[in-house]
Amino acid sequence: MTISVNTSTPTTSQAKETAGNSKMGKDEFVKLLMAQLSHQDPTAPMDSEAFVAQLAQFANVELAQAANSQLESLVMAQAASNQMSAASLVGRSVVYSADKVTLDATSDASLKGHLSGAAAKVTAVIKDSSGKVVRTMELGNQPEGDLDAKWDGRDDQGTRLPAGAYTVSLTAADTSGKSVPIDARASGRVTGVSFQNGYPELVVGGSRIRLADVVQIDEAKS
Repeated sequence: MTISVNTSTPTTSQAKETAGNSKMGKDEFVKLLMAQLSHQDPTAPMDSEAFVAQLAQFANVELAQAANSQLESLVMAQAASNQMSAASLVGRSVVYSADKVTLDATSDASLKGHLSGAAAKVTAVIKDSSGKVVRTMELGNQPEGDLDAKWDGRDDQGTRLPAGAYTVSLTAADTSGKSVPIDARASGRVTGVSFQNGYPELVVGGSRIRLADVVQIDEAKS
């Protein structure tokens, strides 16, 4: 007599069926509860307190599933609202937190910042894309609030620099030499909205700006 033994490896689908689902949903909970009720001993029925506790647990499962569904709807609605809000900014001028400034071939570049207090000395250090310092500007005495200065696009030797993006570092000090907090900012016109990173970003001068970095929005120019 020949005895055959099946030593084949279970398929992926069979393995999944054997493993089962580690998460219990509403339907699985109801089936488990009904099975427990149908197999209980009539002479020793389920403890009423335990039964009430299981019903309360079932109610909590229902509430949790409903809350998750509503939360998903709110997230989708918020995402759609953010997209519409971002799209409405196309054509508007914005001021945003940034340490970059874009220089074109002919015009001056605007250096913007915000001082939290009056400063006796403000210094702007401009670096090119390689990190080399190309220009150091002393902006002198500046009041508290917004700072707006012009850079003629030239280096410390007076040579006109090529168009492109430059990094700006701003420092400030009061009359006693104590540091005054200053935030570097930039401005530009919104020409589009990008969703490449999964959330809306404003396209300004070829750069993508997060909505959280925008500190001022001006009306569109006619």
